[in-house]
Amino acid sequence: MTRTPFVLALVVSTLLGACAMPGPQSFAKGSPAALVMQAMGTPTGEHRSAAGGRRLEYATGSFTRRTYMFDFDASDRLVNAEQVLTESNFNAIRAGMTPDDVLSRIGRPATTWPIAYQRQIVWSYRYESPFCQWFMVGMGQEGKVVDTAYGPDPLCEPDDFFTRLRSRR
Repeated sequence: MTRTPFVLALVVSTLLGACAMPGPQSFAKGSPAALVMQAMGTPTGEHRSAAGGRRLEYATGSFTRRTYMFDFDASDRLVNAEQVLTESNFNAIRAGMTPDDVLSRIGRPATTWPIAYQRQIVWSYRYESPFCQWFMVGMGQEGKVVDTAYGPDPLCEPDDFFTRLRSRR
């Protein structure tokens, strides 16, 4: 008896289960943080608020397009939950903001990469868009945002292996 169908079914069910992470709409306002963490797992980030509460970040990976933030009051009760990788949140990022400001608003980036001649580190965020673009934040040497931009996501660019191979000859 071949085990291939069984193994394939196991792999597919595991992958589908991983995609079924509950979202912000799964939790009622007032839910305790422990309940959210039990369902969502370990957060990818935690940010403190000025009012004594905290914001838990659940980034879903560098290739996905969602990061969930759960805001809790000082009593550790849920007051707000949202998917933060949106153009309205990106457009609120301004020059002069600190890395902590950016992380607490939109979470960790999907990737980072240097631009040596501008002496910047670029933080890139994938998000749901009909145009297959990503949002980029330029962090300067002083540890502050210097600029932001939208651009094409390199994952959407066609990779023409044979054109690249011919150009090397």
